Amino acid sequence: MRHDDPDGSAPTSGATVDALASEVGDRQVLVVSNRQPYSHEYEDGEVTVSRPAGGLTSALDPVLQAVDGSWIAWGSGEADREVVDDHDRVGLPPESPAYDLKRVWLTDEQVAGYYYGYSNQVLWPLCHNRVNRATFDDEFFTRYREVNEVFADAVVERSEGSPLVWFQDYHLALAPRQVRARGLTSAVLAHFWHIPWPSWDDLRASPEARDLLDGLLANDLVGFHTERYCRNFLDCVSEGLDATVDWSAGVVTYRGRETYVRSFPLGVDTAAFERRATSNEARRFWESFTDEHGLAETRVAVGVDRLDYTKGILERLAALERLWERRPRWRGRLTYVQKGSESRTEIEAYRTHQERIEETVADLNERFGTADWQPVVYLTGMLSQEALCGLYRGADLALVSPVQDGMNLVAKEYVAANVDDDGVLLLSELAGASEELEDALSIHPYDTDAFAATIEAALTMPDVERRRRMRRMRAYLRANDVYAWVSELFRTVSAIDSTRRSHPDESRTSTPGRR
Repeated sequence: MRHDDPDGSAPTSGATVDALASEVGDRQVLVVSNRQPYSHEYEDGEVTVSRPAGGLTSALDPVLQAVDGSWIAWGSGEADREVVDDHDRVGLPPESPAYDLKRVWLTDEQVAGYYYGYSNQVLWPLCHNRVNRATFDDEFFTRYREVNEVFADAVVERSEGSPLVWFQDYHLALAPRQVRARGLTSAVLAHFWHIPWPSWDDLRASPEARDLLDGLLANDLVGFHTERYCRNFLDCVSEGLDATVDWSAGVVTYRGRETYVRSFPLGVDTAAFERRATSNEARRFWESFTDEHGLAETRVAVGVDRLDYTKGILERLAALERLWERRPRWRGRLTYVQKGSESRTEIEAYRTHQERIEETVADLNERFGTADWQPVVYLTGMLSQEALCGLYRGADLALVSPVQDGMNLVAKEYVAANVDDDGVLLLSELAGASEELEDALSIHPYDTDAFAATIEAALTMPDVERRRRMRRMRAYLRANDVYAWVSELFRTVSAIDSTRRSHPDESRTSTPGRR
């Protein structure tokens, strides 16, 4: 079996991992997510294993190696069934197993209804303030509930004693209640919601709004990226359920259980991005890329996105068009590189959106391009993590313009990889990251004129100011990386558990984790 390792180095130090592990003590830790940390595929008749290339799966992998852990996820790889044991488990990491991944199996009909249907045609648009894009179909929710039950069964089967069960994201909103209903009452359940939480006016558009709230309130802790999303959630609970909401403490009492609601802004593995950005592969990629596209004599702006309607790519291209149109001095002097990843192409709205992006790029290149200069370089192929960091490091600007985003880790990745401290981040005020990265230049994706003017301001910013801004953001990200995020969440869970053990029959006397 061949192992494909995009990073080639451990993402964090043993001391950091040990500190995280100590937060949960001797509890078994179960991470439950739609996406699996490793997948097995067939390549030339051989089974290969792909490692986590970044993001949350990469960060949690070493944590689970250090604790009594197990991961539960959908086995979506074509060779996944071949490598599991009789309990549908496989030891990870492959070369030195330290925890197990328990895979659940879904039918094509379940995937269509649960993932492409309810998760991404109902919850995704509702949570991103796009109610008009939601498609309500009874079959979608039937499959969503069914698949959540599959995950709940797997949690109960894998549980030992009183585990800490950590659910990830919007795919599993019903599973916590289903786990409780299966008798796992002494477990500590936590849930992190990685996308925005909507207002009650948006959420109530779903006929299942109260089912979602009921499911999440079976958790002991529900986490969001920002305090605003916490307030939205508490407001939805107050409006939608017969529950008691303690706004000052951030605690909901419902069906005899207290649920703590907290914000935990997600970071990135800053050290790993710094390593990749300074690697030989990153340097070679950037040199080859600039030669291939004739970028040596131009400034470079970059955008890295899934091709999703929430990412503001069309709005970004409109701002660039306005800049080249009204400020012709930047024609031939600024090249925009859009790295796009196709997303959810099984859904018509996504296919249509991706076609519009391609058409807009073609129009811009035809309108402004010359024999010596292409305004927009559009990439959709795979890049290694090192190549991506080479792109981040080489770009003079990063344009991050979502029209709604829970956090947006691309903004943080760009800063982390900017080891020369000479880039400028332009960041939408509608992204959660804008509440942390105060030294980014703030833009509103729908204010095209101001967006264009801010791009020019970034291009003409004095070196001293660029470096000052970038250094402050990089220092912040080092102190608030993904491991700090995990540690803070684990500390809060531990505090909640300790409070309940000390006062099992008393009302709340403290507010664990409240900042």
